[in-house]
Amino acid sequence: MHTQSHLLEGATPGLRAELTVLHYGPRHSGPKAAIHAALHADEVPALLVAQCLRERLAQLETEGRLLGEVRLVPVANPLGLAQRLLGRHEGRFDLRDGLNFNRGYPDLAEAAHARLQAPLGADAGANVTALREALRAAAEAEILRAQTMTEHLKRRLLLNAIDCDVVLDLHCDSEAVVHLYALTPHQALAEELGAWLRSRAVLLALDSGDGPFDEACSRPWVQLQQRLPEHPLPAACFAATVELRGEADVNLAQAGADADALLNFLHRRGFIAGEPPSLPAPLCEATPLSGSEPIQAPHAGIVVFEAEPGQALAAGEAVATLVCPATGRRTVLRTQSAGLLYARIATRWASAGQRLAKVAGRSLARTGKLLSA
Repeated sequence: MHTQSHLLEGATPGLRAELTVLHYGPRHSGPKAAIHAALHADEVPALLVAQCLRERLAQLETEGRLLGEVRLVPVANPLGLAQRLLGRHEGRFDLRDGLNFNRGYPDLAEAAHARLQAPLGADAGANVTALREALRAAAEAEILRAQTMTEHLKRRLLLNAIDCDVVLDLHCDSEAVVHLYALTPHQALAEELGAWLRSRAVLLALDSGDGPFDEACSRPWVQLQQRLPEHPLPAACFAATVELRGEADVNLAQAGADADALLNFLHRRGFIAGEPPSLPAPLCEATPLSGSEPIQAPHAGIVVFEAEPGQALAAGEAVATLVCPATGRRTVLRTQSAGLLYARIATRWASAGQRLAKVAGRSLARTGKLLSA
């Protein structure tokens, strides 16, 4: 194992932070994977799974079984990990400007296209190598443009992952079952990963909006496929945001099982020597992210949930009752479409317009920004 510590430079004299990357396996041969834990720094289940991965990867390396490189970032957001406001941990948003740590990543497609050293040819493998080099050069240039610590963090994370075959961004939701997000062209891989993780929802989109980290790694390949249709060019980076249940779901047995599931997925991608285990039957089929229904509060009030994460709901079924303590008004919030309740908020007070829950379905066709704030 090789450890790299990257200095995150800031605009304030005397302040510094570091991003640590643990490299396992051969660095110059075989496939490459990046696994980042808790970019939203208060999503603790991801941090624990990363520690279980750390132990297992070290053992695999000692046994000489790693055939590819795994770049593990056990703490993907040291800045957010240090943020406390009025006694509460705030790891999702940068307190400096209120921006989400998992939004606003650079779109490198155009810059990579401009940096290709030679025209692509008829060899798909050579085209992948050339584009990976161009993407890495574009990501390195983005680091030079970073001004704040958060910009340095985002660009360093992107540089760590941009030339990888597999990118897994580990998160959790408030109260949730396992679910994940990926690009539509990667449906088969996303469903396989979901099967290993016993995911109850796999949500697909071509562009979810707002530039999340995983899509900054995978979307350039799809964009350049469209721009260069005359050349064979696979979508050679599979990236997924993996939501490891809810924020209170922290225990070692569960984290170890999640780590094993992620390694089984990598095993079948050629990262680990030996016969891979048999793929379990999936618990769900992928659905479009545009079909995911946000359940929102029409007014402020006490939230009384009527449905649990993992519960299948019919169209028109109650998800929650909203009670206004000032007037006694009760509002039942119902689904518009059938689907699976895969996440809900952990607090029980809602402000007007707040998103309370998410239901994975097929009949809706939302447009625009498909992710929450």
